[in-house]
Amino acid sequence: MSVLPGSSAFPSVTLASVQMAPRIGDKKGNIARSVELLEQAAAQGAKLIVLPELANTGYVFQSRSEAFELAEPIPDGESTQAWAAVARRCNVYVVAGIAERVENRLYNCAVLVGPEGFIGSYRKLHLWGDEHLYFEAGDVGLPIFHTEIGRIGMVVCYDGWFPETYRLLATLGADIVAMPTNWVPMAGQPDSMQAMATMLAMANAHSNGLNIVCANRVGVERDQPFIGQSLIVGPQGWPLAGPASNTQEEILYAQINLKATRQARQLNAFNHVLRDRRDDLYDPMLGTGWPLPRH
Repeated sequence: MSVLPGSSAFPSVTLASVQMAPRIGDKKGNIARSVELLEQAAAQGAKLIVLPELANTGYVFQSRSEAFELAEPIPDGESTQAWAAVARRCNVYVVAGIAERVENRLYNCAVLVGPEGFIGSYRKLHLWGDEHLYFEAGDVGLPIFHTEIGRIGMVVCYDGWFPETYRLLATLGADIVAMPTNWVPMAGQPDSMQAMATMLAMANAHSNGLNIVCANRVGVERDQPFIGQSLIVGPQGWPLAGPASNTQEEILYAQINLKATRQARQLNAFNHVLRDRRDDLYDPMLGTGWPLPRH
């Protein structure tokens, strides 16, 4: 665990990344296992707990009809309700990956629940591989949710390959980015190098002064291996916890501090990773048209 210096005026908050092994189609079993792990993390003092992408269903669907049958409405579906019950009972915040069904449309989604119940959701913007056969691309932008532990944003897996997502979340005021993910092996990955996904998380945390909580899964599903290596990265870009094992279920913990997070964006007496942007030369909101908030 690590806390940046100069933060004693603000209490630390413990984040947790839950690395688990969902089983395709076993929604009941996956929900039960996720609840066990959430309760375990809460008992260790975690205040924000992140589960993997599609944590309740598994990832490798064989058909759109299978994905459709496993998907749920949000927030009234059984999975969101189960996670919300844990959040209320344990006084924690939970981010979890889920397949959302809206009439005849499906979205690869992340939900945020807290002590007060359902807070909000995010729909994955950048679809990977066969996801294009099942899901619609996200259509709700990059929402920020204001909570007692700071401003929380969400991304899902392949979103992390696009630096614009993190930059927009940072400019919108995010302190913590929760990433449910199902990282898979990348072509050309040297055995001597750490996973590309972890390096991208570290680079984007550093470039934007963000805490990023990456919760990956492990196991092999319908011949598709997953690489684990979940991690929690601090706002200076260095891992606070992990990477985790590439084969075993595991929970990572790290402490952060809201004041120290925002101070970390000031790299030295001259440089600030957000204020140094040359937005006289490029659109500060990257063409979204969203209003630029005051920090």
